[in-house]
Amino acid sequence: MSVKTNCTSKSKLTTRSALVAALLASSSLAGTAMAQATTADPKADNQLEEVVVTARLRNESLQTTPVAVSVVSGALVRQENRNNIVDLVALIPSVETRTSPSNKDASLLIRGLGTITTSPGAEPTVSTVVDGVVLARPGQMVTDIVDLDHVEVLRGPQGTLFGKNASAGVISIVTANPTSEAGGYIEGAYYQGNEYRVSGAVNGEIVKGVLSGRLAAVTSGYEGNVDNIFNGTKNNGYKSQGFRGKLLFTPTPKFSVLAGVDYTDSNLKSTGAIYVATYNIGYPSGIKTNSVNLPKILAAEGITASMDNTDVSLNSPSSVLDMNSGAFVQANYELGGFDLTSITAFRYWRNVQRGDLDGYSSLTTLTPTQQVDLGHVWTKQYTQEFRLSSPKGKFLDYVVGLYFMHAPDKENYRRDTTQLLANGSTVTNYGFNRFGATPTHQSVFGEANLNFSERFRAIVGARLVDDQLRFYSSRYSTSATAVPGINPSFVGEGRAHVKDYAGRVGLQYDVNDSTHAYVTYSRGYKGPAFNVFFNQTAAQTNTLNPETSKAFEAGVKSRLFDRRLQLNVALFNDDVSNYQANQPDIVAGAIITRLINAGDVSTKGIEIDAVAKFVDNLTLSVDYTHLDARIEKFNCPPNAAASCQVDGKPLPLAPKDKFSVRAQYAAYQSERMSVDLNTNYTWQSEQQNSITQTPDTITPSYGIWNASVALNDNVNDWSARLVVRNILDQQYRSFVSQANGGLIGQVPRDFNRYFGVILHKNF
Repeated sequence: MSVKTNCTSKSKLTTRSALVAALLASSSLAGTAMAQATTADPKADNQLEEVVVTARLRNESLQTTPVAVSVVSGALVRQENRNNIVDLVALIPSVETRTSPSNKDASLLIRGLGTITTSPGAEPTVSTVVDGVVLARPGQMVTDIVDLDHVEVLRGPQGTLFGKNASAGVISIVTANPTSEAGGYIEGAYYQGNEYRVSGAVNGEIVKGVLSGRLAAVTSGYEGNVDNIFNGTKNNGYKSQGFRGKLLFTPTPKFSVLAGVDYTDSNLKSTGAIYVATYNIGYPSGIKTNSVNLPKILAAEGITASMDNTDVSLNSPSSVLDMNSGAFVQANYELGGFDLTSITAFRYWRNVQRGDLDGYSSLTTLTPTQQVDLGHVWTKQYTQEFRLSSPKGKFLDYVVGLYFMHAPDKENYRRDTTQLLANGSTVTNYGFNRFGATPTHQSVFGEANLNFSERFRAIVGARLVDDQLRFYSSRYSTSATAVPGINPSFVGEGRAHVKDYAGRVGLQYDVNDSTHAYVTYSRGYKGPAFNVFFNQTAAQTNTLNPETSKAFEAGVKSRLFDRRLQLNVALFNDDVSNYQANQPDIVAGAIITRLINAGDVSTKGIEIDAVAKFVDNLTLSVDYTHLDARIEKFNCPPNAAASCQVDGKPLPLAPKDKFSVRAQYAAYQSERMSVDLNTNYTWQSEQQNSITQTPDTITPSYGIWNASVALNDNVNDWSARLVVRNILDQQYRSFVSQANGGLIGQVPRDFNRYFGVILHKNF
């Protein structure tokens, strides 16, 4: 029985069982999670609140912004135990993540587009921004978000305004700012599996009328939900702690300075290889090949490969130590109605990965090779941005600016390979590579509205880009020939310099005060790349061309029935050239990957976000994405097998259909106490995980149902919330890939149902 068939039957049963719940649930987007909100009419309790976003670098109503935007509040993130970006984006149907045992290798995708690579010589397709500061590497995003206020997800190319090459979209994280009001909070949470989280913040005025400050901290941990039967320990858990501090200096009403510093430190217990099957299915033949040795190997280890397997056998440490820190200063000055903004920032990322690659604890004739990795990453980034925003209300209003980023990265990576020889002796070889890349990015950017009338306007924007990239690689190997997973010694370097542009033009029409329509055309751009990695050879020193796209989007945003229904619809079509993607490769029998210009891909579809509040105390919302993301023309590397021909096939990590529904209900209210009920259900269709289109790497559809109930003391300002995740106990795999003649799959935190309690006190 194939993996797909094995899991589909249970998925169908649980999906049918959850349909009733789905009618009462909703997603976390526009209506229920606000950046800044004010009630439209205080006399109408069942009117939806106004949501204010900064998607175009100035405060605007979500409903009048000509961009498809999703907003998730910090309160909702804490309520659902989603405390990093990878967990958080599961709430947004248009966003997918590529999970990995190491956070360094995680990737984000929007509308099916995203580069999956560990190379420091390639930039992400989805730009992650924290308090206005763009993160240079994807791995920097996988950290605990301390003191989150809200997250804005901008879908589609956003290069005209955001300070890096955001060719597929932007995830903008906004943390809480200081205010003059004295106060704070403390919150403690505990969940099954010995998971805990304690966080808090203090806020208030330091110098009356001039200086305010805010300090927040968090400590958290989780035992893990994967059993290492070699030594009886738990894996797939973590320990993390961090803090964030901010000062707001306002010497005059027209001048302010916001300064911030943050630090997080995490220790992640990686899973290694979790086997879910002992066969592979070939593409395009469809032939299923059962491994002769893998079942025997796993049986000797005490492991049974299956879709519900959570056992591994690791005889070497498998962990990730991660440290993220940074500081920024943002100065704002108002001059004659114009706003001048400067953001100066520095960030530092330190990452250490230890990996047991083979997944076996014994060295036998059936398992003649063992591999252990140790990798170190040091990334620094320096950024400077200047922006000028014009007053609104005139024929021309605009935002223009200058941006600079310099982000040197250096890495050390060692792999040890031990082989059992025919005479019973062993030999160990190792490779050690010092490599790195330094991108330097400069640009001038701007976007303007041409207001032909009060209701009709044109949108024009552009970013002129100067990208410089250099890399170096110096690998030493103890073997003059390739051994499993280690190429011979190699020294190489390279440089690239590209000048290009991103752009946007469009029209926007306010049909009336409640309905707004727009259409835009954008040219997306992502810079040149090098495939810099441990096993790099001369064949991978070529420069990858920049990735460009032509994207059309048409949308309607409306508030209907006296602001009781909010309905937003976006249609999109994005054609991408020189798509940068990973293609599997082999070194002496061991599977690795190489980054290539894969060719031309496209993504098109429809997104629907709806929020309704027709009944007092009850808010319902539905978010749905239908996506057709596929490979139009694939450029097979030289000497590739015939199976490389994947034209017309779906892009990996791009499910065709995904929806999320949520219900929030104030079940009881009195002057002193209240009770809130929350439930949500998310579902996605089957998903191909590999660009090779192998049938066994398709994960079947699945749905997850969550709920919580909260008791609130409105007088003493505290709350207690009972949470249950994955109510129907729907086991699913967030990612599946081929390895060692079988299949391995990632285990998410909510692989099984679990309960928790959250206590929150404001002061």
